[in-house]
Amino acid sequence: MILNRQRELRVPGPSLSRFLARAKKSVRMQRAGVTVCLVSDAEITRLNRTYRGQAKPTDVLSFRAAAPAADGRSRGPHGATMWRGIGDYLGDIAISPAVARRNARTYGRSLQQELRILILHGLLHLMGYDHETDDGQMARYERRLRRRLGLIVP
Repeated sequence: MILNRQRELRVPGPSLSRFLARAKKSVRMQRAGVTVCLVSDAEITRLNRTYRGQAKPTDVLSFRAAAPAADGRSRGPHGATMWRGIGDYLGDIAISPAVARRNARTYGRSLQQELRILILHGLLHLMGYDHETDDGQMARYERRLRRRLGLIVP
């Protein structure tokens, strides 16, 4: 589900919803509930300060719904701890379209492309991947998924 809680930029909600469904299917999480909330710079700054201690805007934040899975499927394809949600709910992703637009300009991408990249990135975080602590597993997996999903690969 895509929720637009900002008014600064027009975003293509239906096409982002279709992309989210494709991304979930590509990581075999098609049944998992995920909410992507598009928020203002002020809101993403507040969330970033509250949950990461950084008083600045960021492009994407992920909030898992529950704890690591305790069953035999608790590891992802690259050793990441998989997370089970509450029931079938995996978690929430907050994205700032304004920051995404700035990033898109920097990297020579469209806003649509950048938002899709951020949805995929946030989804991987919900699954337990963490590029800040792994040895490049998340980055390699994300590049492979970007190719599969027709996204620009840096």
